[in-house]
Amino acid sequence: MDYTQLGRTGLRVSRLCLGTMNFGPQTNEADSFAIMDQALGSGINFFDTANVYGWKIGEGVTENIIGRWFTQGGGRRDKVVLATKVYGRMGDWSNQSRLSALHIRQACEASLKRLQTDHIDLYQMHHIDRNSPWEEIWQAMETLVHQGKVIYVGSSNFAGWQIAKANEAARVRNFMGLVAEQSLYNLADRMIELEVVPACRDYGLGLIPWSPLGGSILGGILEKASEGRRTSENAQKKLEKHHSQVKAYEAFCKAFGEKPADLALAWLLHNPVVTAPIIGPRTLDQLTGSLRALDIKLGEESLKKLDEIWPGPGGEAPEAYAW
Repeated sequence: MDYTQLGRTGLRVSRLCLGTMNFGPQTNEADSFAIMDQALGSGINFFDTANVYGWKIGEGVTENIIGRWFTQGGGRRDKVVLATKVYGRMGDWSNQSRLSALHIRQACEASLKRLQTDHIDLYQMHHIDRNSPWEEIWQAMETLVHQGKVIYVGSSNFAGWQIAKANEAARVRNFMGLVAEQSLYNLADRMIELEVVPACRDYGLGLIPWSPLGGSILGGILEKASEGRRTSENAQKKLEKHHSQVKAYEAFCKAFGEKPADLALAWLLHNPVVTAPIIGPRTLDQLTGSLRALDIKLGEESLKKLDEIWPGPGGEAPEAYAW
């Protein structure tokens, strides 16, 4: 396993991050335990979850599964860099969502209890909250850091200017601020190259791409369809929109001698701003298959061809759309 530092921090994490969103709804507890054991055994030390995963309001289904896995011992908790999130609705009362200081405090305490740990390594804001001022947010996060309940703070789904605003507000308080951003990023979804990627590079945030396979369209979807394997309705809609590109991409992968999913991950890993794409395996086979991406090297010609198949927004702003 390869390791890198998380943004400008001294924290070292694996180049692949284990996403746990399927634990509970798609993958039962026993299989989830097996996947986490295999991930740790393969050297993956970076696990990502969220308090809303499991999609039962207030229950924190996935966090509970991870917490029960930690209690098996064997140094599991100490070996894992644990990331979870705050923002989503965790109850029916008015302050049980978003980023008020009250909700941040309550959500953190609840996550710690479910995860059966005394600290969260990376506490991520799952979305921007335009109604909560940064003075309030940072005061709440500083308190958690001072209490030892949170080590680092990150964001998810932030725009570039929001990353800048957040970290400038933190700078005034002599607080470290954001160290990581988790964004939608893959060959088919490259909008963040305009401003989020440059903001992460400039402020020293590690970029953690979610949906690295574009909702499965980069995972060999045409081959799976020919084999009669089911795909989601959303994936089918996306495939209809990008069918010619997917066909060209899968042909390129076949000529390159690699599976589409592995090549899609390798493309992300080629970007120096990317810390670790999030892989969300439902099975052990899917987990072990993802490890191949770490060994794939892409030359300039291959990168150019991928840009032709999956063109980005034209580079960084403003040159992407102005002189």
